[in-house]
Amino acid sequence: MEMAQKGQENPLFTRISQDEHMNVQLLMERVAIGQIVIPYNIHHQPKKPQGFGLGLSTKVSASIGIDADEDQLVDELFKVDEAVRAGTHAVMDLSTAGDMDEARRTIIERVPLPLGSLPIYQAFAEAVRTKGSALALEPEDFFQVMERQAADGVDFMGLHCALHSGLLQTAKADQRVLNLVSRGGSLLMGWMLYHGKENFLYTMFDRILEIAKKHEVTLSLADAMRPGAGADSLCRSQVEELVILGELVKRSRQAGVQIMIKGPGHTPPNQIATTIKLEKQVCQGAPYFVFGPVSTDVAPGYDEITAAIGGAMAGAAGADLLCYVTPAEHIAYPNAQDVYRGVVASRIAAHVADLAKGYPGAENWDLQMSKARREQNVEAQKMLALSQERLADFHSSEKPLCNKCQKGCAMAVAGEFFQELPWEC
Repeated sequence: MEMAQKGQENPLFTRISQDEHMNVQLLMERVAIGQIVIPYNIHHQPKKPQGFGLGLSTKVSASIGIDADEDQLVDELFKVDEAVRAGTHAVMDLSTAGDMDEARRTIIERVPLPLGSLPIYQAFAEAVRTKGSALALEPEDFFQVMERQAADGVDFMGLHCALHSGLLQTAKADQRVLNLVSRGGSLLMGWMLYHGKENFLYTMFDRILEIAKKHEVTLSLADAMRPGAGADSLCRSQVEELVILGELVKRSRQAGVQIMIKGPGHTPPNQIATTIKLEKQVCQGAPYFVFGPVSTDVAPGYDEITAAIGGAMAGAAGADLLCYVTPAEHIAYPNAQDVYRGVVASRIAAHVADLAKGYPGAENWDLQMSKARREQNVEAQKMLALSQERLADFHSSEKPLCNKCQKGCAMAVAGEFFQELPWEC
């Protein structure tokens, strides 16, 4: 961020600008004021760096992680591979069990993309393991974990820094259908209530900024009060937390630390654009990283679809990074196939958002596919397909493309008809 503020062009800026079809000076200007972030830890330096923010293509992030001591790292690595194969732009390690340090370091070495984490997960898990209770966590325990993860090369970190004691009272008065669905937020809330203390991520934010700046970690401030039901969307506690997040954005930028905001979960369609515009206004244009958002609560088992609908709408309204949602959301622990399907669904949503935004090249991609269909060019369609594997599955079936309709094909009939029309008609 400071390099951009000083106008110091470097190969990273050049590469991102070329990938994104954006003038490098414009890119640097937006990085300098915080409208674009490029997560790039000095200890990781991902081989495929990504930018998130104003004027860039809408990106997708996939989450994996060991959730129980009996889980195998090899299974999570397979999920990582599937996420990368499906075209994710970032990966988050949300491990809460097992050898979390080994898992993170292995994933960092394996992933050529920006890697994110939620260090509070590991801090509380280690407190349970070493002290017998998450409530025994000391603030210094957390900062040791954050420092360790940053030194390992984590590029961006999710942190619930805006949660404070006043929000708990507001949330109680809101009478939300679902109180807290944020795992990190609920753990911090329990710690705060038990100790009668303020959230140390809030009161010691300067310490967080010091570690982030030292290792070039991008902050991804999460909303503990995100709605877990459509009925809770834009409740008072959610909006109040967003105001606090806006204040932390200012402090982060003043410290020269890149920052984005992690956004809501369940949001009805008629409130998605309002939610995005509110974040952009209150948080001074900080990139918005949204969880889905899930656009309806009634489709368990198909939430990659409900989230894709919400993600397309959110992206069109200005969201910059979509956290994928898998078919297993709300009902099961996702397997590798769920991960792949979740990423593909979110990538479709991201592309629809880019079409709505007028992102360079998005409309032409659709046009080229339309021409390939007109010409019945199967190989061109394979090359242009967002998920080439899915198209190949149909082509290898008993009724491959164009074999069923044959001479009854509407495009073939219409093509012959239009060729025979005289120009004067």
